[in-house]
Amino acid sequence: MFVYADNAATTAMSKTAADAMLPALRELYGNPSSLHQKGREANYALMDAREAVAKCLNAEPREIYFTGCGTEADNWAITEAARMGAEKGKKHIISDAIEHHAVLHTLKRLEKQGFEVTYLPVHEDGLVRLDELKAAIREDTCLVTVMYVNNEIGTIQPIREIGAVCREKGVLFHTDAVQAVGHIPVDVIADNIDMLSLSGHKFHAPKGVGALYCKKSIKLKNFIEGGAQERGKRGGTEAIPAILSMAAALKESCENLEENMAKITAMRDKLIAGLSKIPNSRCNGDPEHKAPGVVSFCFEGIEGESLLLRLDLAGICASSGSACTSGSLDPSHVLLALGMPHEIAHGSLRLSLCEYNTMEEVDYILQQVPEVVKTLRQMSPVWMHMLEKMPDPYKEG
Repeated sequence: MFVYADNAATTAMSKTAADAMLPALRELYGNPSSLHQKGREANYALMDAREAVAKCLNAEPREIYFTGCGTEADNWAITEAARMGAEKGKKHIISDAIEHHAVLHTLKRLEKQGFEVTYLPVHEDGLVRLDELKAAIREDTCLVTVMYVNNEIGTIQPIREIGAVCREKGVLFHTDAVQAVGHIPVDVIADNIDMLSLSGHKFHAPKGVGALYCKKSIKLKNFIEGGAQERGKRGGTEAIPAILSMAAALKESCENLEENMAKITAMRDKLIAGLSKIPNSRCNGDPEHKAPGVVSFCFEGIEGESLLLRLDLAGICASSGSACTSGSLDPSHVLLALGMPHEIAHGSLRLSLCEYNTMEEVDYILQQVPEVVKTLRQMSPVWMHMLEKMPDPYKEG
């Protein structure tokens, strides 16, 4: 059996997304900035796509800016908020320790430019505490950026409450919602969000397209010079086929959100219950405030890379954390921020499901993972050392 359980890294394109993209590749080849018929056709399609994306977020079309990916949207939002803050003498930013590197690396760059960043702890459950956020906000705070759903452990942050605190204090609030949009309900008005980043390939659209939501009262400066595209803020001819595909995929995801969430949550819960039976295992993240499709476990006494390779041989595609840091030998910064020791964080496994997965696939995962973990432990000197201090859980009697 083949099982794709790495949907937090990227998803397969849906038929809906492909059906929206292919005709655009052939027929909507006009430049949307051109005044002739082909240009107008492309521009009308672009406007429809912008309206569709906005509707899914409860935003206005003029508040949606199309980008090349979620990472670009993160960079744009954070650097613009920092610029606007600096113009008012405010150079303090608040974030947390488990953000995606698209956020963390942007913040590190701003620190080199004289900004001060406070990284809130997230404790063992991976959640930001509102009282700690309130205490961290200062007179010179210009931005709070906290991700909606963590890409490694699936923790859902109290975004609405965080946004309300920022609104009360007069501080801009940005959220990296790449793992949230299309998977759980997102309402930029009800959630008190000023800026939001999303990425198409996380909800069955193609790679290479994303969007930034920016509240209409915020006056962005140009991010990419060179043209009047995206209301003059991001130069470059729009990728019409990719944008239309993303809008179609997001519309489909939002229309089927309740049904998909129920199906994926049931598979997730069965997966967690089964993997929890493995000796010396730990499910990471808050058990209640958790995205439907992300399951993160650590298994003592083994290396995550060996686990992934063995599962791949068994036909199971999984990951040990963020795909953006897959080349690193260091343990996940997210797991370390939860207070996990290095030696345990090294034995991590992330399984991320979508509506295309089945209960039969979950059963297959639950058949393979315990056997692979047991095999790797039998070869592990770390596990042998652990057995000197505890009974062997695999030994009968």
